[in-house]
Amino acid sequence: MFKPNPKIQAIPITPRHACYVIDDALLEPERWVEYAVAHRDQFRDFPDNAFPGPELRFPQPLLEAFARYFNTHVRTALGGRRTLDSRARLSLTTRKPDQLHPLQWMCHVDNARLEPGQCILASVLYLFRQPDLGGTGFYVPSRPLAEIAAMKQAASTLPPVRFAAEYGIASGYMTASNDWFRKVLSIPARWNRLIFYSGTILHTGEIARPDLLDDDPSRGRLTINGFFTCTRRLDT
Repeated sequence: MFKPNPKIQAIPITPRHACYVIDDALLEPERWVEYAVAHRDQFRDFPDNAFPGPELRFPQPLLEAFARYFNTHVRTALGGRRTLDSRARLSLTTRKPDQLHPLQWMCHVDNARLEPGQCILASVLYLFRQPDLGGTGFYVPSRPLAEIAAMKQAASTLPPVRFAAEYGIASGYMTASNDWFRKVLSIPARWNRLIFYSGTILHTGEIARPDLLDDDPSRGRLTINGFFTCTRRLDT
């Protein structure tokens, strides 16, 4: 599944966190696109997450291989000690800007019910050749966390037009800083590029050209998204 002995580049996000980038990660990335095309009718929208498009869960043997790769190469660097749970899916970004929920207009952290001493670590593998379909942007808060929590609560309850007017957040995909969040890093998309990062860092898909989105996995913004719940290293 993965090339052995990857070259890993650590790119700082904040003084405490980095994004780990592995180019040419898969041995045969084309086979994943072919798999997605062959199983196109099995992609589904999952209500338990806010991804803007349909997804296909990973076959268990491949998930186990992905977890072994994560454990071997990046878990320790990201502050993980022991992996408790692994999830992965093929994801296809398809929603147009006017179809997004207000919570999808902004960056987010990965939602996980963590116990004390646990952390959530995440990954994205880009399976498209057109970089304009968008990489991943990372952000830090520009306002107190209590204000941001109240704003996100309003985003989940207010009508979209009213929310936009009251909080000054434009509808559509987020690609730049605003009054609430400051962008600190942008990782461009590249064919067969795999990135790992802490799911507690604010991030979002950087969709600057939503006109290019396509529901055909061979042409659209196809990714593999992974999530790993781990115990936290004692020194982090």
